[in-house]
Amino acid sequence: MAGVVFDTSVFIAYKAKLTAIPQGSLVSIVVIQELMAGALDTSEIKRWEVIAREYEKKKRLLVPTTEDWLRAGRVLNSLLRGLKSKHGGKPPKLHPDDKQRIIRDVLIARTVRRVNGLLVTDNLHDFKRITKFCNVRTQTGREFFGE
Repeated sequence: MAGVVFDTSVFIAYKAKLTAIPQGSLVSIVVIQELMAGALDTSEIKRWEVIAREYEKKKRLLVPTTEDWLRAGRVLNSLLRGLKSKHGGKPPKLHPDDKQRIIRDVLIARTVRRVNGLLVTDNLHDFKRITKFCNVRTQTGREFFGE
């Protein structure tokens, strides 16, 4: 079930272009959770809840499985310990304070990888680290939207 998945950073930066999620896209429940957490009012929260339910019915909602959580734990452990990866050497050790922030990104990457999707993100710093341990295809918002 390949498809395009937009990261939270893209929904924020390209809000005007993403008034409607493009046909054929997948939506990550982790991204929806992040967008709901940053919502300015309850109408925005309700909008994201409706989108989540709609994509769930269409079977286009990416929800982490047990395997995704387990693999995310391995990736996070490797990042925290600064271990060498098979896909690009040894990244700088992740500071423990960054653990809570990056776990959501690892879950997004893992679920997108599971469906062989394309992750559109402007969070290059974190996803460059993550892709060393979770080989997910990424593209920037600028590249995707042709800017």
